[in-house]
Amino acid sequence: MYTGVMIASQHRIKSKVKGNFVTPHILVIVSGTNIPSNCETLADAFMEGIQERTEQEIHCTKICLRDLSIQHFSLENYHTACISHDDFCRVQELMQKSHGIIFATPIWNFSVPAHLKNLIDRIGAFGLDEETHSKGQLKGMPVTFIYTGGASVIAWKVLLHLTTMHLSEAMKYFGATVIGRHFEAKCMEEKGKFGLVVDKRSESLENMRRRGKQFSHIVRRFAKTGRLPRLLQLRHDAFTWAYRIGNRIMYPVSQQQ
Repeated sequence: MYTGVMIASQHRIKSKVKGNFVTPHILVIVSGTNIPSNCETLADAFMEGIQERTEQEIHCTKICLRDLSIQHFSLENYHTACISHDDFCRVQELMQKSHGIIFATPIWNFSVPAHLKNLIDRIGAFGLDEETHSKGQLKGMPVTFIYTGGASVIAWKVLLHLTTMHLSEAMKYFGATVIGRHFEAKCMEEKGKFGLVVDKRSESLENMRRRGKQFSHIVRRFAKTGRLPRLLQLRHDAFTWAYRIGNRIMYPVSQQQ
């Protein structure tokens, strides 16, 4: 029983087909540990934006990593079929049924909470092919990241986006398409004191709702056709092509080392 998985609202998990329409599913993964937390508050606003598009049904599921029990990554877990019998099996099931994923996380000491990095490592078990563990299996699935931190926007642009890039690069490696990354700066009540502040930032919350609305449009198209809007699809195809070429070049070189 996976009691750690929190359902944001009463939604069915299995995709439902109505004519030619497949009900899109979006998974929201929150790695903040505080209750309440800034990243979760922004994620909730993002989900509100998703639900604004009411002309077609869309389902969201939110999980909070603080409530889950997921074993640390090891080679024993490196199987397409989850055999660990922990909460990750449920997370894997949700991800494989989703048409889009949102990661909401704080930035601590230039990186993200360890349980999120562990989750990313565990995703490689099914996010990569079982034979070579080098080919992404997420088929272009749209993904977006929401970051919060105490630093300024300048610190994000100069340094923090580099120290957290491993998350987005890993998801691209698994075959996903990263739609965007948002950093919410100066999430502090005052100097040296962290706490919930974004609930009072109406512009930030509205920005999240707007982004959520845009994301839902992309996910709906992906759920229906298996493809992204033209420019995003070209970007995904270009990355996939470049990675395969680079892999073909580097593999023989590595064998000679």
